[in-house]
Amino acid sequence: MREELLSIIEKNSRIGLNELAVLLGKNEQDVLSEIESLEKEGIICGFYTLIDWEKTSIEKVTALIEVRVTPQRGQGFDKIAQRVYNYPEVKSVYLISGGFDLLVILEEKSLREIANFVSDKLSTLDGVLSTATHFILKKYKDYGTVLAQKHDDEREIISP
Repeated sequence: MREELLSIIEKNSRIGLNELAVLLGKNEQDVLSEIESLEKEGIICGFYTLIDWEKTSIEKVTALIEVRVTPQRGQGFDKIAQRVYNYPEVKSVYLISGGFDLLVILEEKSLREIANFVSDKLSTLDGVLSTATHFILKKYKDYGTVLAQKHDDEREIISP
């Protein structure tokens, strides 16, 4: 039941307990107990709403920042990653393979705020060797949801 439950709520965290129970063929109390157990174990870490900010009047700039660091003896990348993710501006931090070690995701109101964060906070941390900042210009698909739906032209073609 766990894998199926997780798959369902990953796609729709607003699904009702009753509907979940029906889909899983279980009673509501069993489903509720399983969800509580998954939360307690840290498998379910939170519930989020995916927002297409481009359709609002609120300005948001998203940046992906690649960070090359010197791992610390006995702690690897974990200590520096913790220092980075403790900044409230940071949305996500990932250990990645390739030419860089960490991928940091920021969302701010302007390019300047992101540039200031990188130069004043991120680049000055002990162990940070270099950074490369990439700005998201448009989101087409986010967390499995297509945001930039192509609208088909439904006009009828008339030719002589």
